[in-house]
Amino acid sequence: MDSALHVAVGVVRDGDGRILLTKRAQNAHQGGLWEFPGGKLEPDETVVQPLQRELLEEVGIEVLSARPLIKIKHRYPDLKVLLDVWQVDSFNGVATAHEGQAMQWVEPHRLTDFAFPTANVPIITAARLPDRYAILEGRSIEQVLQNLGKIVENKVSLLQLRTKSLPAADILTAYRAVFAECRRRAITLLVNSDLPLFDIEADGIHLSSRALMIARNRPEAYTWVAASCHNPKELRHAEAIGVDFAVLAPVLPTPTHPNVHPLGWEGMTKLIEQANLPVYAMGGLKIEDIDRVLHAGGQGVAGISTFLDAHL
Repeated sequence: MDSALHVAVGVVRDGDGRILLTKRAQNAHQGGLWEFPGGKLEPDETVVQPLQRELLEEVGIEVLSARPLIKIKHRYPDLKVLLDVWQVDSFNGVATAHEGQAMQWVEPHRLTDFAFPTANVPIITAARLPDRYAILEGRSIEQVLQNLGKIVENKVSLLQLRTKSLPAADILTAYRAVFAECRRRAITLLVNSDLPLFDIEADGIHLSSRALMIARNRPEAYTWVAASCHNPKELRHAEAIGVDFAVLAPVLPTPTHPNVHPLGWEGMTKLIEQANLPVYAMGGLKIEDIDRVLHAGGQGVAGISTFLDAHL
C-alpha cells in the first residue's frame, strides 16, 4: 500500500489471558474509539522498535517478547494505514494510562462489545482465535470419536467437523456425539458446508472452496464463518463476503493430494501478506510448524492428521 501510515500495534495479554485496550483521544483520527495500543514507525525503524517505545510511553510496560500476529491494510476516506500487529507474550511492569487515556483489560470474548476503528475488526478476530484448527474425520463413528479424543489431547479448542468419509446415514449421529463432547469441553465447533446437515446447532460453518466461490454474502446465523482457500482469488473472495478466517492449502506436499503443486513456505507467506483476515496454514504441516507459520504472519496450523500424531 503506497504512502500508507505504517503503525506498530500490540495485542498485549496479561497472565489471565485478558487483552489490553486503550481509548483514542477525541481529537485524534478515529477519536473516541477503543484500540490496541501502539504507534507509527519512524524512518528506518523495524516494527519492534516503535512497539517497544510506544508501549513504554503509553502504558508503561517493557516488552520482553513478541511475535507477528497479523498485518492489516485499510483505506479510510482520509487515510491509508498498514497495521503491523504483534502479540506481546511477556512484559515487565504494570500497565498504567500514562497519557490519561481510558484503559481496560478485557477478556477476548468481550472484544466485540467495544467500538473499534473499522481497520481493527480482523485484529479482534485474530486475537480471539487459537493457533490450532483441527479437522475431524473418520471412517466410522467409533473412529471419529477416537480421533476427537486425540485432538483434545493436543490442546485444540477450535474444530471443524468434516466427516466426508462416513456413510451418509451415520453423519448426523456422529455430529450429535461430537457436538455434545465439544460443549462439554468448551471447544468451538464448525461444520463443513458440504455435509448433509441441516437445522443443526453449531458455532459456525466452514465453507469448502466450491461453496465459497458461489457465495455472494456471508452465511447468516453463524458466529464463525471460515473458508478453504488455495489461491489469491479465493482469499480475496473470502475477505469480500466477510469470512472470519481462511485455511490456506497445501503448503507442503501431501500423500492425499500427490498431483497438487504445493505453495511452499515462500508462496504461503506471500499469500498471507496479501490477506486482510486471519489465515491458517494446512497441508503437510506438523504441530512443530506452528511457530514458523506464526512468524510468517499466519494464525496457526490447521490439519487432519496433524493433531492425531503428536501430543504437545
